[in-house]
Formats: sequence, C-alpha cells, structure tokens
Amino acid sequence: MTLSPARVPTTGVRRLTTTLYGYSFLDDFVLLYPVYALLFADTGLSLWQISSLFALWSITGVVLEVPSGAWADTVSRRRLLWIGPLLTAVGFALWVVVPSYWAFAAGFVLWGAGGALGSGALEALVYDELDRLGAAGRYARIMGRARAARLVGTVTSIGLAGPVFAQGGYAAVGVASFLACVLTAATATRFPEHRTRAESSDDNWATTLRTGLAQVRGERSVRGALLLIPAVAAVWGALDEYTPLLIRDIGVAEATVPYLIMLIWAGATAGSLLAGPAERLGTRGLAALLAGAALALAVGAAARSLAGIALVSLAFAGFQLAEVLADARLQHRIDDSRRATLTSVASLGTELATVVTFGGYALLGTGAPHSTVFAVLAVPYLVTALALARARAATARP
Repeated sequence: MTLSPARVPTTGVRRLTTTLYGYSFLDDFVLLYPVYALLFADTGLSLWQISSLFALWSITGVVLEVPSGAWADTVSRRRLLWIGPLLTAVGFALWVVVPSYWAFAAGFVLWGAGGALGSGALEALVYDELDRLGAAGRYARIMGRARAARLVGTVTSIGLAGPVFAQGGYAAVGVASFLACVLTAATATRFPEHRTRAESSDDNWATTLRTGLAQVRGERSVRGALLLIPAVAAVWGALDEYTPLLIRDIGVAEATVPYLIMLIWAGATAGSLLAGPAERLGTRGLAALLAGAALALAVGAAARSLAGIALVSLAFAGFQLAEVLADARLQHRIDDSRRATLTSVASLGTELATVVTFGGYALLGTGAPHSTVFAVLAVPYLVTALALARARAATARP
C-alpha cells in the first residue's frame, strides 16, 4: 500500500536525498571539465582526433550501457555506484601522468565504463527506495535537485579551475579531479539499499535484458517515453564538450573561458530546480519548452557575443529541464524489476545519438566556425518539438 504524503517516513527520505545530493555534487566536481578540451588541443591533437576521443567515450557507453544496466537489476546497485568513480579516477590519473592521444583514449574508456556502471543503477536505486517509502511521487523533484547538485558541482569546479590551473597547470586540476572521484566512491557506500533476494532478479543479465526489451515492444507508452530521452539529451550533451571552443572563438582570453562556462551551467542548474513544478507541463508544454530552447541556442550561438553566451545558457536550462522531465516519464511507466535495464536502454540510445552528433560536429566544423555548428545542431530539437506536438494532437483526437 502506498503511504499518503503526510505519512511518508521523512528520516528515510532524508538519508537517501542527502547521500544522493552529495554523490551528485562530487561526481561532477571535476576541475578538468572546463580545460580538458584545451589539454587535448595543447598536446597537439587535431579537431578530428579530439572528436574521435569524445566518440570513443560514447562508444564505450554504447558497448557497456545495457549490460551494466541489466547487471544492476541482478546485483547490488550500490556496489556499482562506488566502483564506477574509482575507474574514472584511474582515467584522470593517466591523462596528467602521460598526456598523449592513447592515454586520453584509455582515460575515456575508463570514464565511459565508470559512467555505464552508474547509469540506470542510480535512477533505479533512488526510485525503488522512494517507492518503498511511499514517496515515488517526489521522484522528479528529487532528481531535479540531484541534477542541480551535479551542476553546482560542475559550476564550482569551473570556478576553481581557473585559479588552480593558474597555480599548477593541468597536473593540479588533474589531481583535484582524481581526489573528487575517490570521495564520490566513498559517498556511494552510504546509499540505502533495501532490495531483498526476492525483489532482485535471479536471472542472468541476458535474460533480464530480454524481458526488459519485451516490455518496450509490448507497451507503446514505455516505448515513447524511452525514445524521448535520447531525443532530448544527446545533442546538447555533445555540444557541452565544445562550449570552451565556442566561447574562445568570440575573442575572450583563455582565463575567462571557465567563468563563461560557469554562466552556461548556472542556467542549466536553474532548469533542474524547476523540475518539480514543471512536471505539470504535459506533452504540449514540453514541446514548447524544447522549441524555445532550440531557438535560444541557435540565436545565441550565431550572435558570437557575451549576450549570445547568455542565450546559450538559457537554452541549456531548457534542455536540462526537459531531460529531467523525460526521465521522470520513463520511471513512472516501467516495471520495478527491470528499472535499471530499461533506464540503461534509454541511455544507450542517448550514447548512440551522441556519437552521431560528435561525427556531425567534426564534419560541419571542418569548414564552418563553432557558432554555425551550434546553430545547425539546434534543428533536431525543433524536429522533436514538432513530433511531440503532433503526437499530442493525435492523442487528443476523438
């Protein structure tokens, strides 16, 4: 029986959310974020080589995403959440100890593997623990705040990256990023997990995957919610990697780049915090949100000015909010025993679309400035918004 909101055990929810927000903050408290594209360029890598590294990162996720999600439905999800950051820590150590294309590639493989272990496992653990406490209705609000905590971690790391980089260069920001990963792993051990043996799947991961995909094929609402996540998350997630290059192209000093990236992520943080009340938007409102964010991205990038960067920040706020809402839609529609599996299938779609975006960016960026590429890549969001509006209209017909 689901408890009424007044009877939800606040102690259990508080322990879960405190750990979640701390984990989310530390997981993105990576001082390398605003400078690793510059590290690659300063090491002598070409745009194609840099894009190939980003693609390798995503391909690693493509290979491991779904098996790791199915694995999270058969073993302890908490265990996967502390192993993942430790793999990432090793990758960052390689980057600063032996900076080279192959070290960067190995680091991205480790980072991709660590991210795959947590993807699906985190959402499933949080949703199931909230459901056990009778608080599943708070999922969108709590995950919105968790995304905001991630972004605060990102913004804080960006703010600190400038002075730390000025004092110790790439080595200093690399060491700080390594330590943040170790702290993330330690925090993950504090997650509550109450799944019993009966609630966990006795099947192997392949069987778990097959039964999860059967739910996708058999339920149209699940299939639509699953496909919406990559449609919303992939392009802006890929563009994030190129924002330092977009900003540098407007003519600002390199020391200023981290602060303008911080502005962009401040907008995305604000978008996350709106997830609770925005859950009432519905399909038509979500379509309008995506269309508005797409226009802000296109106009802001094309402006090639500080005001344009502010519009890019507004666009990222819209995309971040839409991503949280898309995740909540999926979680409300899928079966508990296959939750991590199907969340990982959605993430797999995101990774595949992200790889395509990286390739498209490299192709377009060969003959066009970064501002033009950003503007062109706003178009997929207009297409998604139109598809949502048409789906809503078709549902509303008698």
